[in-house]
Amino acid sequence: MEKKNTKPAKLKIRKGDLVKVIAGDSKGSQGKIVEIIIDKNRAIVEGANMVSKHTKPNAANPNGGIVKQEAAIHISNLALVEPSTGKTTRVGRKLNDAGKLVRVSKKSGEEIK
Repeated sequence: MEKKNTKPAKLKIRKGDLVKVIAGDSKGSQGKIVEIIIDKNRAIVEGANMVSKHTKPNAANPNGGIVKQEAAIHISNLALVEPSTGKTTRVGRKLNDAGKLVRVSKKSGEEIK
């Protein structure tokens, strides 16, 4: 039995974040998040999980052929890279002095921009 009208989970990563792939064929590669697909809990990471796509000739590509492009990766296989140290970290949420809910690094406790 499938649940209906369920809200997607609150994601801890956002578009533009630097992440490291921690599982799968692209394990170890780093890149910025280009797009997030919230319904499927997946993200497209620049330069990671490259696949070959066969394309028909069109106006943009008159010859068609095989194009390399990024495919979506499940967010459980991604870890946020902390900007100050360059190491991966988990993400928490905390109220700052202004009373706004911000993302916080679990390793250093610093706010993530």
